[in-house]
Amino acid sequence: MMNRKKNIALVLLPLLMCLGIVGGVFIGRYITRRTLSAEEEKLRTILGIIKTDYVDRIDVDSLIEQSLPDLLASLDPHSAYIPASELTAVNEDLEGSFSGVGVSFQILNDTVNVLEVISGGPAEKVGILQGDRIIKADGISLTGPEMTSDSVFKTLRGKKGTKVALDIVRRTSKKPLKFDVIRGDIPVNSVDCSYMIDEGIGYLRVSKFARNTYNEFFNALEELKAKGARKFVVDLRGNSGGFMDQAIYMANEFLPAGKLIVYTKGRRPENETMAVSDGTGNFKDAELTVLTNEYSASASEIFAGAIQDNDRGLVIGRRSFGKGLVQNQTELPDSSAMRLTVARYYTPSGRSIQKEYKRGRDGRYEMDIVDRYSHGEFYNVDSVKLDKKNVFLTGNGRKVYGGGGIMPDIFVPEDTTGVTSYYINVANNGLIQKFAYNVADRYRQMLDGVRTTERLLKVLPRDNTLLENFVKFAASNGVPARWYYINQSRSLLLSQIKAMIARDVLGYNSFIELLNRDDVTVEKAVELLRDGKSPVNIPAGPHEKAVKTVKGKKKKQ
Repeated sequence: MMNRKKNIALVLLPLLMCLGIVGGVFIGRYITRRTLSAEEEKLRTILGIIKTDYVDRIDVDSLIEQSLPDLLASLDPHSAYIPASELTAVNEDLEGSFSGVGVSFQILNDTVNVLEVISGGPAEKVGILQGDRIIKADGISLTGPEMTSDSVFKTLRGKKGTKVALDIVRRTSKKPLKFDVIRGDIPVNSVDCSYMIDEGIGYLRVSKFARNTYNEFFNALEELKAKGARKFVVDLRGNSGGFMDQAIYMANEFLPAGKLIVYTKGRRPENETMAVSDGTGNFKDAELTVLTNEYSASASEIFAGAIQDNDRGLVIGRRSFGKGLVQNQTELPDSSAMRLTVARYYTPSGRSIQKEYKRGRDGRYEMDIVDRYSHGEFYNVDSVKLDKKNVFLTGNGRKVYGGGGIMPDIFVPEDTTGVTSYYINVANNGLIQKFAYNVADRYRQMLDGVRTTERLLKVLPRDNTLLENFVKFAASNGVPARWYYINQSRSLLLSQIKAMIARDVLGYNSFIELLNRDDVTVEKAVELLRDGKSPVNIPAGPHEKAVKTVKGKKKKQ
């Protein structure tokens, strides 16, 4: 009897297991069908029919992968899908560091030229020098017309602790040199440049709002303060944004306690936030100007809006981009990610500076900057289109407008002094950079002891000689001399050539320092701080009357 029960159990057990599996499948399908919405069921049906009936065999997974970017882009201009293959590179720039060899480079004459060796980085430790040419990495050629910056990045960057074998060409060596470089953490700086631009005035250029931006910014402020700075120019031109909290921390340094910095509104309670200054900032009494242009966006606009709406300092330059949407990034199971707009942010006066957009891709949003240029906004404040129905008041009662970026208190048009057809031709062909690099490379040993921009300018050839040599170089590279236009562009050409040489010899800080000497927006900011015109004390009245225009001064030929 026991054996019979055992035999029955042996027969029934597999049967019951099969019935359980089949039943589970049917129950699962039933539950899934009951829980899916009509739209979700419709999508599943469409994908199923494509998989079974389409004329060609289709990988449904790859079809979904291709469709996701358009799906998210149809929501608003800033929601986006990030494939797994791109996520690391996308995050690196904002996370504040990446693993690599520690050089900045430029591709000239189809060759990777080392512009800067990062102090303390892996490349410096093994002896790679500024001016070296990298011709191979792990035996793979890095020369030729097909070489791109992206392909070089992918070759030089890699997991921390991994080795890359580099073949280097150096002017002082007849044979290529070989270096084994162990990749390490390389900091990504947000404060590109900081220096004393005038007596008592410090200048800082912030290029992004990354994970470490506030710390870099605060340290730079303290260093400038130690050098005697009591007033500051914060340059956010070209800064497309990043982490919102970094902009909040930065604004907090300049505001007294209890001042609203920014607030957000979304569908979910966790996306409803409000940031108020706590009064712990070290620079609450410092005079301040903020520089913006049409490429200053997102977190840049949060900082500029907080300073403007609290009447804490002057915003100078041109109308900012107009991005008032907040994204959260969610990593998906396959290591891809999506950035989804979850809230709108508002400046202290209550304005949303998000410019107009329509659901779907109609191309108008992407063309906004071009449209601004076409109708003359870059050159004339009267061409700026403000929404007069979307008006708000600052703390002092000044009118400001929403719906289209931050309008500066002092409008400075784009400076086109010296821009001629000759200049455009040599600039578009990259000849200014190439010539500057050749000069720096030729005299690198002589310039090795140069440590300051002032010393560099003294040892460079005289202006006439430098310009004549450049014109000959350009002619040998297909751009013939046209002296009528060259003389019109003389100051601009010399300024950029010297700045490029300074970048190659002294680094990016000196590059920006020299360019700023002929920058009318920077000059106006310094002038206002020198004259004690910021913090702003403009009486209540129409904002358009408070907006002033600065005309670019004509440079000497």
